[in-house]
Amino acid sequence: MNGEGGSPWLRAEDAPTQPHGPQEPQEWYDPEGYQRDWYGEQGQPRYAPGPEPAPVPEPAPEPVYVPRPGRAYVHPSSSSTSTSYEPPSPPVPMPAPAPDDETVAFRSADTRQTDPGAPERPTGGRAERRKAAKASGRRRRGATAPVAAASSAKAAEGGAPLSRVEARRAARAQKDSPAVVASRAFGELFISIGVLMLLFVTYQLWWTNVRAGQERNEVASKIQDDWANGRAPGAFEPGQGFAIMHIPKLDVVVPIAEGIDKHQVLDRGMVGHYADGKLKTAMPSDEQGNFAVAGHRNTHGEPFRYINRLTPGDPIIVETQDAYYTYEMANILPQTSPSNVGVIGPVPPGSGFTKPGRYITLTTCTPEFTSTYRMIVWGKMVEERPRSKGKPDALVD
Repeated sequence: MNGEGGSPWLRAEDAPTQPHGPQEPQEWYDPEGYQRDWYGEQGQPRYAPGPEPAPVPEPAPEPVYVPRPGRAYVHPSSSSTSTSYEPPSPPVPMPAPAPDDETVAFRSADTRQTDPGAPERPTGGRAERRKAAKASGRRRRGATAPVAAASSAKAAEGGAPLSRVEARRAARAQKDSPAVVASRAFGELFISIGVLMLLFVTYQLWWTNVRAGQERNEVASKIQDDWANGRAPGAFEPGQGFAIMHIPKLDVVVPIAEGIDKHQVLDRGMVGHYADGKLKTAMPSDEQGNFAVAGHRNTHGEPFRYINRLTPGDPIIVETQDAYYTYEMANILPQTSPSNVGVIGPVPPGSGFTKPGRYITLTTCTPEFTSTYRMIVWGKMVEERPRSKGKPDALVD
């Protein structure tokens, strides 16, 4: 490639001037021109490579700190999606987060590799890195729930969103102390006990009376049916009703059953006749003796609740299948020991009676709602009236 339009390394002014004719073979390029173009006039290399410039360190990426709870931030220049970085300081006016474990860390890939305190990046294949990322997300999810709630509450109030540390501190401050939790538990326990006690009192003072009244009416109806059917009187079984007591002043009409068993007689709202062993007493039809009965003063129908209001001369009537036996109240003993069985004897001491006769004795517990002592009321028979003659005057009035 000689002549015009040839290689740029050949110039016309540098070609040797020789006459036409045979010429010696020459190189296809001009060595001297090449050397001059490359090294210059002084023989120094024009394009000699100089010393390598010192590498300029890349400026650290300036992070944009956006406190959004529950989010992991990744630097855009990082090649791994699981690498995070920590800014040296947030831009003004954002306050710098406190240097603790709860601060969101933003770290570049190079810093994370050189920082001995940084957590190691997951090694292995894609599956292992994915598992590590999922485990980290689960750990953060439970810890950021109260933080997210506090930040959301602050934002709802119209204020600026809290940082992760501030939100976590606010959520921790909202938690109840152990003393508050303990006091709340004791309060709930006392409330439950109070409700149970209220239910028990309601049962004792109200429901037992309702139930006893129902059973008392059933027994009274059965006694009257037996009398109407002409059933012959005889020995009565324990718990069996055989008579009806009337106390007009107290508006009391209550069946009388054999025995003083608590469950069979007294708790069913009836009055019980002392008829067992050493406590056996006379019947109203006997020629002489003390007809003694017992009844509840409170709960379970409480037939003897107000017998303390009786005064001498008030009538107490016992109705049987054949007759009406009318007694007049004679005396009262406000309080005595439960072991004082002499009060139901044939001639009770303290009753004012001095010789055998036809008496009645009412016994009940005192003070009210307790069974510490016994209250005793005595009466003396004043009339025996056959049923064929009708009711006594005290019942007619």
